[in-house]
Amino acid sequence: MENVVGIFKEKRNAVSAIEELRAAGFASERLVLLTPDHSSDTRQRTPSEDAEQPGMGMAIGGVAGGAAGLAAGALISNFLLPGVGPILAVGLGSGVLGVGGAVAGGAVGNLLENSLTHGLPKDEIFLYEDALRQRRTVVIAFGEDEDRIERGRGIMERAGAESLDAARDNWWIGLRDAEAAEYDPDGKSFGDAERPYRCGFEAALRPDCRGKPLDETHAFLRDRYADVCDQPAFRRGYKRGQLYYAESNRHGLREDAR
Repeated sequence: MENVVGIFKEKRNAVSAIEELRAAGFASERLVLLTPDHSSDTRQRTPSEDAEQPGMGMAIGGVAGGAAGLAAGALISNFLLPGVGPILAVGLGSGVLGVGGAVAGGAVGNLLENSLTHGLPKDEIFLYEDALRQRRTVVIAFGEDEDRIERGRGIMERAGAESLDAARDNWWIGLRDAEAAEYDPDGKSFGDAERPYRCGFEAALRPDCRGKPLDETHAFLRDRYADVCDQPAFRRGYKRGQLYYAESNRHGLREDAR
């Protein structure tokens, strides 16, 4: 199954996109909305068990600006995502979110990779987390064929979404100068080293590798980054990626404590 992802600065635009996706034939059980939740009122009204369906209209109204039609059949879960904070995960059908649609009310360390059950690439998950950390809303639509995915991509674009490819490029642009200076203060050698360095940096953010030393993940990385994983630049990028992930989590926890 293929998927298309849109990252939205405004929640209302994400809601509009989901409404259009449904009208275009995307099944409700193939749609997910992830959004930061810093409204204690919304969290209090969010059901804590699958059986507590009646309160969902109020909960999704708080999340999505009163889009009452979106609540029908929705499964809403409240999570604490480390380094990000409270997150509402809205699955518009029972097949999208894992564990029967919800893992309610707790701190879930690996929400995205463990709860979304349709095989999202693990090397993209850090981009969702980064978007949520920036208080953006993520919409994920799953489709059976490329034509449907293309229609979904067009709907996302018209609703104002940033694509996942654009998010990846912008994320790295925001980091590149600092990482280039870290790699080579004279700025002479980073150009040739950038690709393996960036691969190593991103590899450290994969759920399979987080918090693990390079030697422990080497066999896994050789399978996925065979052409670069033995290069010194890859190793340096991996170590920097580990530091970035740790600092992002610390920063998120500091923000949540305010």
